[in-house]
Amino acid sequence: MTRHFEKIRSGDIEIRVAVEGEGPLVLMVHGWPESWYSWRHQMTPIARAGFRAAAMDVRGYGGSDRPWPIEAYDMKSVVSDVQAVADALGGGRAILIGHDWGAPIVWNSALVDPGRFSAVAGLAIPYLGRGKAPFIDNAREIFTKKGHFFYQIYIQDEGVAEAELEADVRTGLRKIYYALSGNIPPGTWPADKKHGDSLLHRLVDPDVFPAWMSAEDMDYFVREFEQSGFRGAFNRYRNFHRDFEWLGAWAETPISQPSLFITGEDDSAIKMFGRDVEPRMREWVTDLRGFHVLPGCGHWTQQEKPAEVNALLLDWLREIS
Repeated sequence: MTRHFEKIRSGDIEIRVAVEGEGPLVLMVHGWPESWYSWRHQMTPIARAGFRAAAMDVRGYGGSDRPWPIEAYDMKSVVSDVQAVADALGGGRAILIGHDWGAPIVWNSALVDPGRFSAVAGLAIPYLGRGKAPFIDNAREIFTKKGHFFYQIYIQDEGVAEAELEADVRTGLRKIYYALSGNIPPGTWPADKKHGDSLLHRLVDPDVFPAWMSAEDMDYFVREFEQSGFRGAFNRYRNFHRDFEWLGAWAETPISQPSLFITGEDDSAIKMFGRDVEPRMREWVTDLRGFHVLPGCGHWTQQEKPAEVNALLLDWLREIS
């Protein structure tokens, strides 16, 4: 299969999309701190299964444009990018797959636009409805008032997290990828970090990186972030109140398209959502075809366990097609 890149116009900006194969569009949306490249193991198998596999750089990342204002990264704007790619590459229709921040992006795209998006899969982050308050307000109640560190609160101050990560992109990415992987020994994550500590404070840069991220893979991510910087990526975290307001129109609406969820047994992200995630998710995702927990897998689901993720995705794609 031959892979190529396209630039898709979305309003005032352009979105870079990696494309492979022909057929119904399967559009993949990455999370933080990644790029289209985080789907490198999925594109060819999906294309060979008879689909047009596409993986976009979210605005602010990689080869996509990087508008400056915080509000340019609200959920409404990012969903409009997903819609633009679906129109350009899928004739106005697409099946969506998202990981990390890409999961809320595809869940909400499917929620607000079921006419365009016929099915949706999320990795790492489940869909549990809009909630009763913006997530960042809940996080401050849980963490800041008790003096505990929480990375999304740290990110709220413009320029602070950017300066920390951009000072040494390679070391920063290595520490983040390792800290949230399924490869860290017990006790490696500094659970006692305090409010006011920095993002990378006491994170480990391993002597030998886990095999799922090769030296060439790391080089690619480093080059992308050395080019783009981190402002656009962090601006996604600075729109919780705008997102909450916009999604109010769908506050009582479930996602009804055929759906799939995959997470890692050792993913710290899923633990933020408490217990009984699957039954709670099924209240808001009414056609959930599978809820899968991968043993020995951390947060970087499709990179850490590509064979297992591909098997689940391809079975689901065949079923819904």
